Amino acid sequence: MVAASPGAAGLFLELGGILLGLALLGRAAHRWGLPSVPLYLVAGILIGDGGMVPVVPARDFIETGAEIGVILLLLLLGLEYSGEELMGALRTGVPAGAVDFGLNFTPGLAVGFALGWDYRAALLLGGITYISSSGIIAQLLGDLGNVGNRETPVVLGILVTEDLVMALYLPLMAGLLIGGSALTIALEIGGAVAVVFVALAIAVFLGERVSRVVFSRSDEHMLLTLLGLALVVAGLAEQVQASAAVGAFLVGIALSGPVEHAARQLLTPLKDVFAALFFVFFGLQVDPGTLPPMLALAIGLAVVTAGTKITTGWWSARRAGISARGRLRAGMTLIARGEFSIVIAGIAVAEGIESDIGPLAAAYVLILAVGGPLLAKAADPISRWRAARATPVPAEP
Repeated sequence: MVAASPGAAGLFLELGGILLGLALLGRAAHRWGLPSVPLYLVAGILIGDGGMVPVVPARDFIETGAEIGVILLLLLLGLEYSGEELMGALRTGVPAGAVDFGLNFTPGLAVGFALGWDYRAALLLGGITYISSSGIIAQLLGDLGNVGNRETPVVLGILVTEDLVMALYLPLMAGLLIGGSALTIALEIGGAVAVVFVALAIAVFLGERVSRVVFSRSDEHMLLTLLGLALVVAGLAEQVQASAAVGAFLVGIALSGPVEHAARQLLTPLKDVFAALFFVFFGLQVDPGTLPPMLALAIGLAVVTAGTKITTGWWSARRAGISARGRLRAGMTLIARGEFSIVIAGIAVAEGIESDIGPLAAAYVLILAVGGPLLAKAADPISRWRAARATPVPAEP
């Protein structure tokens, strides 16, 4: 047996301690009825530069694990949708998607410009405020028993549309971040968007063939194939500036049938581990001393964009003929921000654009990742109270 080097021993101790700490935080979040994302972010902030116990040996591993975590997050998210669902969302969800984009992208964009930021940073902040957390919302729908409610298809339609917008938004931002002449930027963006459309077409129209090729009765072979395919496509997407996350998302969309079910079972434990490292790594890059100056702005932005999400859900559910209680539930359910907002903020931090965007995004996501589920749980009591107030009390005979 080969003895571990002192460096390896330090890595094992730090990484093992971090994983055990995350396990405890996850259990605490489950007991309190909260998503684990904000607690993982806090853990990363506490062990990062300027934190209480800065990590050293494990940092490189966590960074690599974080990149794999993004790929697995988006791969599993893509598995949630079939090609038919995507096409249906495009046909029926455009009005709600347009309202959602207009109401929720604009506040972040406006704040970015008001702060005098670079236009690319303002566009990134718009993306952070725009997109809801599919992961947190999917868990909420199950926890609250709202999966069968009439407003749930409206909520899911908005989430599908948001994810499709992200498939185009991320390549667009990648092209803008590269810089260069207007022609160079246009060619980069055009090429990346074209690749996304081709990959989306393959996923929608050739998904069954892809699934048959990937399928194996051996869990070992299936796991290696799925993980290898996701990493290769993510790497190719990154090469053409289309974003590794988008590549993984499109792979997930292409898989259907038995492969889809097997992929969920095999990849979910891996996703849980590496996604946790992704949130920790983002927190590692945020100096806790930079959070207090951003807190007031983050609270204001959270309040405004919670209101715009409620308006989005209310308007979309009303358009579908759903009652006031269902409209309120739809709006409250959409409030939570999480993984995609952190993915976008991570791009900004990695590119070194506007030092304040990382702390602002961290504080903003912490507020809404915790506040969103709490408000969603309060939606039914609030709607019952409103209904009771609106019901006239019978007069005494």
